[in-house]
Amino acid sequence: MSSTGRKDDLYAIDLSTAQWRKSPFSDGGNQCVEITDLPGGAVAIRDSKNPERPALRYTAEEWTAFRRAVIEGAL
Repeated sequence: MSSTGRKDDLYAIDLSTAQWRKSPFSDGGNQCVEITDLPGGAVAIRDSKNPERPALRYTAEEWTAFRRAVIEGAL
């Protein structure tokens, strides 16, 4: 399956009953992002200030690359 097909599949997932979570490092306010797990290690991310806006969705590979870049200080 192409990466485009995988992204389309992620955006086809209904998130209406998703269990969103914030980082434990959040200040407890509404100024952070929330994340939910999707099949195959993918994730969806939304802005906690605007949860009604569409969530961004990332494949497992994209999410791993992002986390690695943050850990290594590239972002």
